This record gives sequence, C-alpha cells and structure tokens, in this order.
Amino acid sequence: MAVSIDEVSDTIREEITQTLSSSFRKQRKAYLADPVPGYEQRREDLLRLKQMINDNREDIIAAVNQDYGNRSRHETQFADLISVTDGINDILKHLKKWMKPQKRHVDSTLYPGARNRVIPQPLGVTGIIVPWNFPVYLSIMPLAFAFAAGNRAMVKMSENSVALTRLFARVSSKYFPQEKLAWFEETGGVGIEFSQIPFDLIMFTGSGQTGKAVMASAARNLTPVVLELGGKCPAVIDPEYPLEKAVGRIMFVKQFNAGQICTNVDYVFVHESQKQAFVDEAKKYVAKHCPDINHEDYTSIIDERAFDRLESTLEDARTKGATIVNPSEGQHSNRETRKIPMHLVLDTTENMTIRQRETFGPFLMVMTYSEPEDVIEYVNANDRPLALYPFTKNDELAALYIERIMSGGVTVNDALFHVAQHDLPFGGVGASGMGHYHGYEGFVSFSKLRPVFYQAGFSAMKYLRPPYGKFATKVFNFLMKHKS
Repeated sequence: MAVSIDEVSDTIREEITQTLSSSFRKQRKAYLADPVPGYEQRREDLLRLKQMINDNREDIIAAVNQDYGNRSRHETQFADLISVTDGINDILKHLKKWMKPQKRHVDSTLYPGARNRVIPQPLGVTGIIVPWNFPVYLSIMPLAFAFAAGNRAMVKMSENSVALTRLFARVSSKYFPQEKLAWFEETGGVGIEFSQIPFDLIMFTGSGQTGKAVMASAARNLTPVVLELGGKCPAVIDPEYPLEKAVGRIMFVKQFNAGQICTNVDYVFVHESQKQAFVDEAKKYVAKHCPDINHEDYTSIIDERAFDRLESTLEDARTKGATIVNPSEGQHSNRETRKIPMHLVLDTTENMTIRQRETFGPFLMVMTYSEPEDVIEYVNANDRPLALYPFTKNDELAALYIERIMSGGVTVNDALFHVAQHDLPFGGVGASGMGHYHGYEGFVSFSKLRPVFYQAGFSAMKYLRPPYGKFATKVFNFLMKHKS
C-alpha cells in the first residue's frame, strides 16, 4: 500500500532523503569519472547481472513465494527467471551493433567533406521503480537496458516485495559496487522521495494513478520518464475462429499469476451467438487445468487489501445485476491463503466497478457484440489499453482492429506473448503509458542519441557572411529556386 508523505515522521523522512541523496551523489560522481563505459565493461555488467540471478535462483524463488504468500514456482521460473536470463542473452547478442555510431546524411546545402553522426551515449544515473507482480523481471530487465546503455542505477522495489528486496540488497554487493547499483526497500515514503531525485531518467512500472504522481515529481527536475502503466486490455473473438482454442489461450493467461498482470485480458468480446458456448468452454478449461485453487500452482492474491478490493468488485457487480459464473465448482475464496477462483462476469453495466477500473485479478468480464464496429466503438470510448488481443484467421479483420483501435501492443490469436518477444518494443500509449523498453528501443530509451556534425576543413560558408554581397545574393536566390 502506498504511504503518504504526511504519514511519515519528519525524522524518518529526513533519514530517507539523506540515504537516497547519498547514494545518488556517489553514483553521480562515479558517472562523471567514467561517463562512457566501453563495450567490454557493459558486457561484463550484463554477465554479472545474469550471474547474480543464476547463482541465487532458489533463494529468489523462495523470496518471491514468501512475498506472495504462495506464488507458483513454475510461474516464477517462467516469467521471472527464464525470461530475464534469456532477455539478457539477447541484449548481449546485439549490444556491439547498438553501440556503434550511426551515419546520417549531410544536408545538401553544405559542401562535401562534412559528416553527420548519431552517437549513443549513457544518460548517467537512472532510477527504476518496480511493482510487485513480476518483481524480478520488472527490476532486472530495465537494469539490463540501463547497463547496456552504460548507465548506473538505483532501484526502488515495492512494499509487497520485502523478502526479495532484502535478498537483492544483500547479494548485490558480491557483483556490483554501490556506485553502480543500489537497491531500496519501501518502508514508507521512500517512493515519494525517490521520484524527487534529479535522475537522468526514471522508469516506473505500476498503476496510472501512481504514474501520474511520479511524472509530476519528475517534472520538477525536468527528468524524463518511461511509464509502463496498465489499463483494461480487451480481447475479441471472431465467430469464425475456433472457440475452444481461443478460450484455452485466454483462460491460461487469466489464471497465470492469478490474473495479476498489467497486460492480462481484462474483458473479452464474444459474438452474441456464442455467449453460452464461451461459458461452457471456460468451465471445461477450469475443470481440467485449475480444479483446485488450493494447489501450490495457483498463485495467491498479493495482499489482504487487494483481496478485499477483488471481493468488493465481485459483490458490486452481483448486487447491480451482473451474472456471476464460478467455473471452479465447489471452490470458494479463501481469505487465509488469499486465493480467489476464476470468475466470469456477464451482463455488466457501466455503473459497475468492474467496468470502470482494471480488474488485476482472476475475473474475466464477458461482453457480447454483433458487428466489429461494436467492439471498436466501445474500446475507443475508453482509455487506450496497454494491449489488444484479436482472435481471427481473417487477416483483413485483424488489420481492421489493429488500425481502428490504438493500444500499447498487440498479440493476434493469443494473449500476452508480444511482451515476451525480445525484438519487439514494449510500452503503452496515452493512459497506459509512454516510452518503450525491450529490444533496440530499450537501449535507445536509456541512451542519449547524440547528434554530432563534423565540419570539413574547407567550408564555403565563409563566403556567405555579412555584409552580404552579390555572391551571397546569387547563392541564396539559387537555393530559394531549387529548394522550394
């Protein structure tokens, strides 16, 4: 839970400020002493980062599980460990090419001999603010791009990731000096002070509400931001697409991490002729793959506050007339383990909470449509989502949804997996965020692409200086004629 700065005593606030400022000054001093690390140093930083993860795998899995109460071991392996080491490997594969200065054309009004280059250079000291839902991936991958671009980094973890934060803070010194990498636990008010540091870049992943506060704080220092937010991500199923396949793919993503994913399917549009068929297929999926929510493979809701929010959302929909379907027969919410079975929520109306905010849990709102235009109009009437998931074998229909509905990213005929593509940029648009990371765009986000013009030994510009004579008049008239 976020803590207001008003709830933190002046003494604690001063201690937080001093700790953060001291770390920032150390990293700033180190940056100024070595502002552009070479390829070998950056490669070494990335290898050490990967080694830190590989050397501490079991401890990381245990820490994440402790923070969640129960987090599926397999989900941590897949989403937080394998994806991270594979992502670092991909960066290492391309880093030398990314670092090379780019040649650019010289304006033809200047005489031959001059050169243009764009030189990628480190920004300096970066601040990374990490959420709790994929705490390894969402801390280590931004770090990997920060290091690839030659930066230093301070990382502020979530208040729901205490065990993991303490683990990283403890083991990190074996791999990196504090001047390169520093970790900070959220103990109350840390995030507020952290976002006020004059970093050279802040990357924030989390809710839109907190993202606005981070951006406002950063604006005081004119610090650029990359904001990876959330939103209500829609899927739409073409009635000609195999329904069983679509349901299986959507429900897998919906149950993964108990639905606590910013790019999860928040609601699905099903053709009005297939409403009941969708429900029936969802029941089959749950009966086969998630019959017992008390199994260790079914992840807990992160904390009691989130559990209460989800229970309240479901009750709000029920009391206002929605149809609630629990495909997990005999399974009910368990406050002690903070586990909630997946639910389908049908027949919703605009006055329901589930329509108004991102669910971020194992609830799937099912809506119906008659024509594609119905889907387009509904989605476009709301904030731009972080992701869009059209299921169709019709390329023209897929293109229609992609062209008419703006979103951060798209997966066609599945959900979530565009995020796992190393060579695709990831980022939101509008209310779902700004800026990108992953792939080359991640390197660019953490770099200054610095334009440099190299003048030739001889420049005819010396003949075009005031007082302007007949020669200058002829040259400018010639350019006016041929450049218009």
